[in-house]
Amino acid sequence: MALGEIVTATVERIVAGGAGMARVRGKSVFIHLTAPGDLVTGKISREHRDFAWAELLDIRSPSPERIAPPCPFYGSCGGCSLQHLPYEVQVREKTALLEEAFRRIGGFSSLPAIRVRRSAPYEYRNRMRFHPRPRRGFYSGPDSRGDLGLMARRSGEIIPLSDCPIADPLIRRFLSAPPGLPPGGAPRGGLTVYGRGDLLVYQGGPSRGTVRFLGRDIRMDAGLFFQSNGGALEALIADLLRLARGADRDLPAADLYCGVGTFACFLRDIFPRIDLVEENRAALDLARENLPEGNCRFFPLSCDRWVREAGGPYGFMTADPPRQGLSADLRAYLAERGPPVLAYISCDPATLARDSRELCRGGYALEERYFYDFYPQTPHIESLAVFRRGAPS
Repeated sequence: MALGEIVTATVERIVAGGAGMARVRGKSVFIHLTAPGDLVTGKISREHRDFAWAELLDIRSPSPERIAPPCPFYGSCGGCSLQHLPYEVQVREKTALLEEAFRRIGGFSSLPAIRVRRSAPYEYRNRMRFHPRPRRGFYSGPDSRGDLGLMARRSGEIIPLSDCPIADPLIRRFLSAPPGLPPGGAPRGGLTVYGRGDLLVYQGGPSRGTVRFLGRDIRMDAGLFFQSNGGALEALIADLLRLARGADRDLPAADLYCGVGTFACFLRDIFPRIDLVEENRAALDLARENLPEGNCRFFPLSCDRWVREAGGPYGFMTADPPRQGLSADLRAYLAERGPPVLAYISCDPATLARDSRELCRGGYALEERYFYDFYPQTPHIESLAVFRRGAPS
């Protein structure tokens, strides 16, 4: 197989990252924007010893699972990559990817079933980052309007948009008539907008506000990380509350990578004390506002530093690390001194599977698994793994 070679094959399944996988002369070939069952023609763009990438040239025979995407910018815009699949197929394929990671990377042979928490497939996204329309240059895709846009799929171009079907209705209205960029233009990395209910905040304008989840008001800032799908977040919080109520409620709890304290706002009522750990000081300051008094301790530290002075014992703990997962030091701490119940929230199946293997070697049993579809129309997978000490295998 050589660069530039034209190949024709049937797509078998979706792989991590959202591409379809076909086999050509026994070798895996990955092609974006394809569906399981598509007979496609592609041009080899990258070639490796064990696999290759190809650019889609033609769909010779479309899969019965393929649908027409509703967005006119789909395929050009880099925001979505699964709109050509029905929502139930997206859920099926992403659940299979989570399962595969546990078996292939984690080495698990026996696993609890994955419980799926679905989302609204469109108008779900409450937090988005946009870029200003380029002052120079030319976008050659579909007719587009708007002062803000999203990055193109295959280049650094910005696609100006006046609408986006995955965005919350408030953000859709914001896109159609943005109030203007802040002085000096958009912040580095783009302009972040958050909208839910009757709250709309954005960088360079009113950036702080209060958003309601399950009857609780949470202070947030558009410039700080906050979960982008409020409905899926409520489902996750409800599951965490159920798990917490079944833990040892006489002991304190800990919320690692706590952000602005969203989980702790609900967990604090269950335990005599909760310790919040977050190295982003701006986020932790906002967590102090969300939990202004009572049974909370705040640690402006990385989790690696925190483990050197961590109190305990804890009865329950949440950990919501970035994509790289838990560090070796934190895994060692949890294996030696971790609580009876650990709720690990993950945005990357590969690192979750790796860490799950190490936690089980350290004395935990993997008792429950959940897939939360925080990001329909994209390949991103958010999940929860529940570990218990002394639980049956």
